[in-house]
Amino acid sequence: MTAARVLVVEDDEDLRVAIAAELSGSGLRVREAGDLAEAATALTAGGFDCAVFDRMLPDGDSIGFVHERRQAGWAVPVLFLTARDSLADRVAGFEHGGDDYLVKPFAVAEMSARVHALHRRAGAGRPSVLRHEDLEMDCARREVHRDGTLLTLSDKEFAVLEYLLSRPDQAVGRDELIEHCWDTSTDPMSNVVDVVIRRLRLKLREPELIETVRGRGYRMAAR
Repeated sequence: MTAARVLVVEDDEDLRVAIAAELSGSGLRVREAGDLAEAATALTAGGFDCAVFDRMLPDGDSIGFVHERRQAGWAVPVLFLTARDSLADRVAGFEHGGDDYLVKPFAVAEMSARVHALHRRAGAGRPSVLRHEDLEMDCARREVHRDGTLLTLSDKEFAVLEYLLSRPDQAVGRDELIEHCWDTSTDPMSNVVDVVIRRLRLKLREPELIETVRGRGYRMAAR
């Protein structure tokens, strides 16, 4: 299964780097933002499993930012970080869409544990088996069957297929696949995605289940 992705929005660079290092060291993939404008840009790509927001940022209070997105249907778990520790502040955080609230100063190890807990809770409702046509992926067992036949996939092939299956009817671009299924050192201009897609198509056999959407990327095809 691909590593969970976390958006960390914090304007204190030293603290942001420390948070990112702790979360990365615990197996998560982290994208950093220093203000709400950067956070909005990051969120346009989607695909985050959890988000950590400092309350007071240079361009505003993040609870309003989160609240607007909650009203639009955004469901990613959010942990608020803040030096504001009054009961009213904590209640406001939860009322505006926060799932957890951590008061500064804090231990980054505790913050990491809370992020993992939020991700586990959110993932509890996700299906462990993904299906499309006659294809079945058991994420827990890491097995893929097509028409009852067990397929042998590499870790990268499994990760790409899982990402596509988890987004039915949605075209997924190469950059998004690289961001979610490869490490951050991968050159987005390389052809690694095309190579894996080609291998997947061969292993999945006919009729083809992964289609190319011109100008947008790939998606699971309906027969």
